[in-house]
Amino acid sequence: MTSFSDLGLIEPLVRAVAAEGYDTPTPVQAAAIPHAARGRDVLGVAQTGTGKTAAFTLPILQQLDADRRRPEPRAPRALILTPTRELAIQIGESMTTYGKYLRLSHTVVYGGVGQNPQVQAMRRGVDTLIATPGRLLDLIDQGWIDLGAVEIFVLDEADRMLDMGFIRDVNKIVSELPPRRQTLFFSATMPQAITKLASELLHDYERIDIKPEATTAEKVSQRVLFVEKANKRELLGDLLDNPALDRAIVFTRTKHGANRVAKFLDQRGIGSDAIHGNKSQGARQRALEGFKEGRTRVLVATDIASRGIDVDDVSHVINFDLPNEPESYVHRIGRTARAGADGAAVSFCDFDEVAYLHAIEHIIRQKVMVDAEHAYHDDRIAARHADGPQRGAQVKSGRPSGGRSSNGRSSGGRSSNGRSSSSGSSSARSSRNGRAAGNGSSRRRR
Repeated sequence: MTSFSDLGLIEPLVRAVAAEGYDTPTPVQAAAIPHAARGRDVLGVAQTGTGKTAAFTLPILQQLDADRRRPEPRAPRALILTPTRELAIQIGESMTTYGKYLRLSHTVVYGGVGQNPQVQAMRRGVDTLIATPGRLLDLIDQGWIDLGAVEIFVLDEADRMLDMGFIRDVNKIVSELPPRRQTLFFSATMPQAITKLASELLHDYERIDIKPEATTAEKVSQRVLFVEKANKRELLGDLLDNPALDRAIVFTRTKHGANRVAKFLDQRGIGSDAIHGNKSQGARQRALEGFKEGRTRVLVATDIASRGIDVDDVSHVINFDLPNEPESYVHRIGRTARAGADGAAVSFCDFDEVAYLHAIEHIIRQKVMVDAEHAYHDDRIAARHADGPQRGAQVKSGRPSGGRSSNGRSSGGRSSNGRSSSSGSSSARSSRNGRAAGNGSSRRRR
């Protein structure tokens, strides 16, 4: 089994990691750290929660310590760009934790607060700057930050940058960087726009793909309801009429879809709010806090915007739209059954989503129980599912878990140089006395 001491890290970093109780790196850490510490560009395809923060903070600290010098005012040597304020704060905390035995400095720059403390920190000079795009560009325009001396650039959660509309800002920031630099690029997914951006930023890079673990939480009961697309909102309303669904996350495929669902629920008298990339920072934060504090019963979210929803007592996850990436299903339903509690995942499947359901059943290596006991059950969709790759899905005739339908029943890689790295599971594989570093969750702030 690989340990942190096997990754070529210097003793102060190994000691700092051990002091936190971590001794076994996650797959993304084991694959990325040796390349990044040697100065190679890295493309890491890995989801939040895989330990990728340590995968780039540890190599940065090692390289800056190897060439330790007094930082120049306003001119950081390393830049970590991240989409949200809370992620930036979390990365800053990781830099403090892992760098506590080194004489290196960092600061965090983000919007929504006064800029004077950030300006003063930059005037003193820092080795590493962690920033969100908007405030960083503001301070560059004001002359408080100069990126001309950056040696290492990290773009974290690139796909969420795209979802939140920051790609233009990212390109402006990249134009301020020196062409000769190391780039570490991390993204959970690789849509076409992100693939194009990676090809423009990376040179002679190592690609690391960390596949999400294809298992689902043992305590999550899973069922699928076949329903025509036009009937989904009414079915959702019927399910939520049951007070047993006391705190639910509803997933939609698009931002506009999330807005439409939240509006429908509000009109039906069901307290809800939407969270997605088109929402302002303040609106996202208010929605998340209202959900956590119980003022809002239902949170409607898109996949990327849902990262960082870290609430222990979510009773139900409802897939209003099935995800077109089966790994996202595992990620979604993991939002319930936390902290030892039970939870339920209810998925709606329309005629065009049957292929998505087949892919989900393939990756989780089990059939999802079919719940036909609701007012909108569609035999045509059920037949299409039964005729597909996963034949013989069992239909549960009985009471669905945790909700109520209108009939009164309840329902609950290869790099440019030809080399590639790949790992299997993305989950932390050990606990405090054996878990990997940097497996934090991130909440939604900019």
